[in-house]
Amino acid sequence: GVGPSDASPDEGVVEDLPLIDEKAVEQLTEGLISHYLPDLQRSKSALQELTQNQVVLLETLEQEISKFEECNSILDIDALFSEAKHYHNKLVNIRNEMMMLHEKTSKLKVSGINI
Repeated sequence: GVGPSDASPDEGVVEDLPLIDEKAVEQLTEGLISHYLPDLQRSKSALQELTQNQVVLLETLEQEISKFEECNSILDIDALFSEAKHYHNKLVNIRNEMMMLHEKTSKLKVSGINI
């Protein structure tokens, strides 16, 4: 026989659900949207403004970085010029020493000493 334990647990549930009122669902949805939508729209515009500000900030940072890079290249050029001046002074000193040695050897040759 069919006893109480043979009955499906879902049996009778569908009949127990009230009929869904489409208009009520629509009104509840509109109410929910109208409640949250203004805040969401404000948040959206605030995020857009923040994003625009970030873009401006990034562009400004890039300009500042390029200024620093220019400064570094100027410092490099200054270092290069001072190094060139240092080596030029060394060359001048070597030339002067060579001229002095040439004069001494010329005087020695004139004196009759062969070198």
